[in-house]
Amino acid sequence: MPKVTAANLIERFSLTILSGEDGIHRAITTSDISRPGMEMAGFFTYYPAKRVQLLGRTELSFFAQLSDDEKVERMEKLCTYDTPGIIISRGLEAPAELLDASERMGVPILRADVTTTRLSSIITDFLETKLAKTTAIHGVLVDIYGIGVLLTGASGVGKSETALDLVRRGHRLVADDSVEIRQEHGDTLVGRAPELIKHLLEIRGLGIIDVMTLFGAGAVRPFKRVVLNIHLELWDDDKAYDRLGIDEETVPVLDTEIPKYTIPVRPGRNLAVIVEVAAMNFRLKRMGINAAEEFSERLTGVIEESDREEY
Repeated sequence: MPKVTAANLIERFSLTILSGEDGIHRAITTSDISRPGMEMAGFFTYYPAKRVQLLGRTELSFFAQLSDDEKVERMEKLCTYDTPGIIISRGLEAPAELLDASERMGVPILRADVTTTRLSSIITDFLETKLAKTTAIHGVLVDIYGIGVLLTGASGVGKSETALDLVRRGHRLVADDSVEIRQEHGDTLVGRAPELIKHLLEIRGLGIIDVMTLFGAGAVRPFKRVVLNIHLELWDDDKAYDRLGIDEETVPVLDTEIPKYTIPVRPGRNLAVIVEVAAMNFRLKRMGINAAEEFSERLTGVIEESDREEY
């Protein structure tokens, strides 16, 4: 899992560090943010110490009503060795008891001028992106009619050549050879190209080509949500390939299952057209139009009608 620290938050959101500078490199391990209202009231039984703590006007207004001893006690319990940082919103002043406790425990105290709700939202989004699970898959990612299609298959099967043909047909390349996939917001898979090979496509016998230079900025995308896997494999005469498309196969990517189509490759088959139609057909299925199921229902109706005529 990538490492995120309070120092990254300071750089990304231009936060002001008030105290506890020694702890700005503590690791943040979860994207969840805690607003310690119950803790301000003295209930620390389920205190999520490993989360970033966010103090707004509500928490600090309640804290101001406590006695001096209670203030010291609450802030000492709030600042632990596990706490990655405490952020104060709206540009509010940090209580002296909090600054003292943070210096003793090495907990960074940060301040932002943003409202509490807005600050919680943008930091959560940032942490979810940075802490998301990632993987790298050997394949090609293409945006076809708004569908993020991941082409996979053995080396030399024709993935890059198919992607080149798709780009010529007006679709957009995201990544070739290696696709970095990040799982964001639960089950959303977002793919992008490694920085080193961004916009590049490798064609055997031709070499490396720059797709953006050759076809223009409209031929590439920096990232795309991955929703469909099309696996290319050499034609096997002993294998029975799906001819109706009723049974839908899936493939796991990180913690998410995405639909998978297996397309056999042999001379004479126009892979770009087949992949393009597969993406369009997948889009129709998501809209509730399934040609295979409609054909199956028609066939069942014809058989039932034939049986009735016989009797």
